Amino acid sequence: MPASAVIHFPKGFLWGCATASHQVEGNNTNNNWYRWEQEGHTKHQSGLACDWWGGRWKEDMDRAAETFQNAHRFSVEWSRIQPLPDRWDESALERYRAMARGMTERGIAPMVTLHHFTDPLWLYDQCGWEDEAVVPLFEKYTRKVVEALKEYVTHWVTINEPNIYALSGYVAGDFPTCQASHKGMAAALRALANMLRGHAAAYHAIHQIQPEARVGYALHYRPMVAARPWFPPDLLMRNLQYSGINLAFPSALSSGVMKSPLGNVKIPQVKGLQDYLGINYYSVDTVKFDLGNPRELFGRRYFPEDSDFSATKFIANIPHGMYDSLAWAAKTYPNLPLIITENGVEDPADSLRPRYLAQHLQQVWRAVNFNFPVKGYYHWSLVDNFEWERGWTQRFGLWGLDVETQARLRRPSVDLYAEICRENGLSSDMVAKYAPEVSATMFPG
Repeated sequence: MPASAVIHFPKGFLWGCATASHQVEGNNTNNNWYRWEQEGHTKHQSGLACDWWGGRWKEDMDRAAETFQNAHRFSVEWSRIQPLPDRWDESALERYRAMARGMTERGIAPMVTLHHFTDPLWLYDQCGWEDEAVVPLFEKYTRKVVEALKEYVTHWVTINEPNIYALSGYVAGDFPTCQASHKGMAAALRALANMLRGHAAAYHAIHQIQPEARVGYALHYRPMVAARPWFPPDLLMRNLQYSGINLAFPSALSSGVMKSPLGNVKIPQVKGLQDYLGINYYSVDTVKFDLGNPRELFGRRYFPEDSDFSATKFIANIPHGMYDSLAWAAKTYPNLPLIITENGVEDPADSLRPRYLAQHLQQVWRAVNFNFPVKGYYHWSLVDNFEWERGWTQRFGLWGLDVETQARLRRPSVDLYAEICRENGLSSDMVAKYAPEVSATMFPG
């Protein structure tokens, strides 16, 4: 028998999964997403979700620890911690302390996200991130959380996917915004500018309280290619879509100027304020000029028909996009540590996930070998959770979830990821066992 080939990752590499409060906690009834669900804008309602607020985080962290994960990214819920503008809930903070403590006791390093798409209703009714008045409010909330959790947490994500929060709400209409009239790219850019200011305020607050902290944010990065690179309108639409979706936050943090298709906004106080960049990568879009799609600046984003699709065709398996994303980040921010804060695929049958996981991690390893400073990988997600406007129609978990009984269902990818985490690497034997269909291409010969 030939020896197994193994690709290893750097010593101390973080291996974990990512979750978000509203998606896993359940009974989250005081935020904008709960109201959005009640108004009928989502496929289903979150209900108990994964019942983490009821204590099932403990069994899920047991599963993570037993499968050799050494890190976990989770978010805290602003609406629980500050249910009203003049009220803090110390019991909610203590629950989050218990979660962070429970993770460290299991050998799992917690990474905490302060804002993952949800806003307290009292803030939402004031139109939240559209008004610069949100910035000191977010700073005050940040200080409260960091003081409570600093004993256990040193890695902080200020804001998750600010570009998706703004564009999905104000442009696409899939996420809640405070009034129907508050729509359009201009409103999205106002929200993004205030999120940048909020990130800067939180960054300084966290470092004041915890000088050793590592503070960043999680960017949904979407590589794009023109459908017909030789056709100027396709190339123009690709460039407009790419910059409109990807570059506002990164440009501001690298230069102090938020760049967008509608013009630039100077926010000099945010320049350089990140200790690492978090990258959420899922797939690559093909972009075509389309006069019938003014909502997206006359560009249509899609996947080629012959793509390796996820269950609902929400994601196409395009592994090289992971390397391209890390290469872009390394070029944009030389020497800045990079962390893959989300990567995964919706796949209830677990037929695509093993090869998706293996192929994407091979691209991460490739980036490491080009000396890109990649420090960790968080798989989305640990267990099936409530996927925002799409409800329970998509299953991203290593473990499946029976929503009615709360039973966890072990998928084969659990064991693949466990072997990867234990080895701190990926071997040809693992691929041959869990994703034999790509074994020859990943480990030729």
